[in-house]
Amino acid sequence: MPQQSTSRPGRFHRLGLLAALPALVFFTAPTIEADDTPVGVWKTIDDETGEAKSQVKIYESNGKLRGKIIKLYKNPDALCTECEGEDYNTPILGMTIMWGLEQDDDEWVDGRIFDPKKGKTYNCKIWLEDNGDLKVRGSAGPFYRTQTWHRVE
Repeated sequence: MPQQSTSRPGRFHRLGLLAALPALVFFTAPTIEADDTPVGVWKTIDDETGEAKSQVKIYESNGKLRGKIIKLYKNPDALCTECEGEDYNTPILGMTIMWGLEQDDDEWVDGRIFDPKKGKTYNCKIWLEDNGDLKVRGSAGPFYRTQTWHRVE
């Protein structure tokens, strides 16, 4: 008569799961870390109307963050009538509006942000809130304005 196994059923199954745990952590870690960085696509909200205005893709370039408008909700063919020089009357869609941001602990600082509606460039810093929203602050001297952007991707 064959001898029966004295091990409990499922023991090897549990060991297999434990062995797979490092792989699960390795493959899910980038997803977790992606939420700890502003890199991604963000929906901007108009300060005056409270309506969705655009989508900005934030990406890394040469160790610094940049942001480019990839979608306009109201007028996708809008031109930058407030821009000066060679940028006058160029499409806002595709325009780089944020650049030079460097990470400093849990903020990205020392950047610049351009407001195509006003044709002005401001100092910029950004940080992530605990709820996942992005705070974007533009400033000129002691004056500043902070917007809340919502992650799309």
